[in-house]
Amino acid sequence: MLDVCLVGTGGMMPLPGRWLTALMTRYNGSSLLIDCGEGTQIAIKEKGWSFKPIDVICFTHYHGDHIGGLPGLLLTMGNADRTEPLTLVGPKGLERVVGALRVIAPELPFPIEYKEITGPEETFELNGYRITAFKVNHNVTCYGYTLEILRQGRFSAENAKALDIPLKYWNPLQKGQTIEADGRIYTPDMVLGPARKGIKVTYTTDTRPTPSITAHAAGSDLLICEGMYGEEDKVEKAKGYKHMTFLEAGRIAREAQPAEMWLTHYSPSLVHPEDYLGKVRKIFPNTWAGKDGKSTELMFEDE
Repeated sequence: MLDVCLVGTGGMMPLPGRWLTALMTRYNGSSLLIDCGEGTQIAIKEKGWSFKPIDVICFTHYHGDHIGGLPGLLLTMGNADRTEPLTLVGPKGLERVVGALRVIAPELPFPIEYKEITGPEETFELNGYRITAFKVNHNVTCYGYTLEILRQGRFSAENAKALDIPLKYWNPLQKGQTIEADGRIYTPDMVLGPARKGIKVTYTTDTRPTPSITAHAAGSDLLICEGMYGEEDKVEKAKGYKHMTFLEAGRIAREAQPAEMWLTHYSPSLVHPEDYLGKVRKIFPNTWAGKDGKSTELMFEDE
């Protein structure tokens, strides 16, 4: 099971009742955050979730509304006596940008590990997640992210018995380990069936429509997508500032066919995003206006 929470939905500036855009997920005791704008700590507190299990923070880009809350969050983690490493993922320049922000958070009791994205696409395996960063189209270097929880095939005790595999090796093989013992080599494929469907979430903000979004959102259980403007007459403004309208997001979803789409990263002028859902749902019916604290539990298919 993967817990997903849209902790903030605002773009550019926080508003009363709308914090800046950030996503938090929880899986198997580890939490992941995408973006950390001003107010993210408050939004997490309002949700009732904890900072302590956050092991990975991914950044889409380095505009202030997406990273300005990081120093305070680091200080909060440090004040909670955290000692475990924290991994940060983001576009090239990550360590330099975070180093500058840490002028006001210089002393931390835990190490920070940096993973900088340098190409149009890069994949990381971290804490049970497969994280794929893919480049989108904003006025600075910006990435979307797909989070996947992969799921191996079912373990077959019948196969293990038929192949005379000692019982003590069953668990390591089930965990994907290869065993060499007594002159034999035991591999996971000897006892595991075909891979089963996992869980997939795609998240993208601050971008024009791009083929990369459609490709990575294909088959996602949830697409959380940039929706800066609900008004149709703001499409030229969206083009100028490299953002998206609701209708443009709907067309992406229609092509990619995720199970569900949530819109996020609203302009401060967009007071009631739900008022603009009608035409979007004619394009992609299972579209929802994201709001702060909106969450879901994504389950494996056979649970």
